[in-house]
Amino acid sequence: MADNAEVILLDFWPSPFGMRVRIALAEKGIKYEYREEDLKNKSDLLQQMNPVHKKIPVLIHNGKPVAESLIAVQYIDEVWKDKAPLLPSDPYQRGQANFWADFVDKKIFELGRKIWATKGEEQEAAKQGFIESLKLLEGELGEKPFFGGENLGYVDVALVPFYSWFYAYEVCGNFSIEAECPKLIEWAKRCLAKESVFNSLPDHKKVYGFMLELKKRFGIE
Repeated sequence: MADNAEVILLDFWPSPFGMRVRIALAEKGIKYEYREEDLKNKSDLLQQMNPVHKKIPVLIHNGKPVAESLIAVQYIDEVWKDKAPLLPSDPYQRGQANFWADFVDKKIFELGRKIWATKGEEQEAAKQGFIESLKLLEGELGEKPFFGGENLGYVDVALVPFYSWFYAYEVCGNFSIEAECPKLIEWAKRCLAKESVFNSLPDHKKVYGFMLELKKRFGIE
C-alpha cells in the first residue's frame, strides 16, 4: 500500500500543525509533493479535500485525504510502519502519548496565541499558564532525551514545531522560556539536531515577522 504512493501535503509554512506532518514524513523518508496554500484564498483542492473545516494541513495519499495534524501523523506512522516508529506499541504508553499530544493542542497552542494576541492582565495570565504547561511537559520528559524515550516519538513531533514560535512569544510577552524551562530548551535543541526536524521548522525570526503581520491584520497594537 505504501509503495509507489502519491503523497501530497496541503500546508502553510508557519503552521506548527503542518510542521508536524512534515517532520513525520521526513522521519519516514517519504517523498511527497508540498503545496503551499494561500489561506485568504483557499484552493479548490483544499476545500474539496477538507470540506468540513477547510483547514491545513491535509495529507492526500493516493487521492484520499487525511485532515487534522495528529491524525495525519498517526496515519503516516501506521501506513509506513517499517521505519522510525513514532507511537509506542504498548497500549498504555500509546494512551499516554495521545494524552500529552492532546495537551499540547489544548494548552500550548491556545496560550501561545493569547501571548501575542492580547495584552495586560489577559496576556500575563496566558504567560503564566504557558510556563506552567511547559513545566508539566518538562516533568513528563523527565531524564529521557526525547518524550519517545531514546528516539524521537509522537509527543516530540506534536510539540517541537512550537519551538519555532517561542521567539515570537518571548518578544511579545517580554519573558524568557529558557530561563523558566531550561530542560525543555535542551530537548528542543536535541530535536533540531535531527535533519527531519531542522528542515521542517522555519526560522524563528521569519515566524516573528509573520506574527507581526497577523497583529497588524487583526488590529492588535
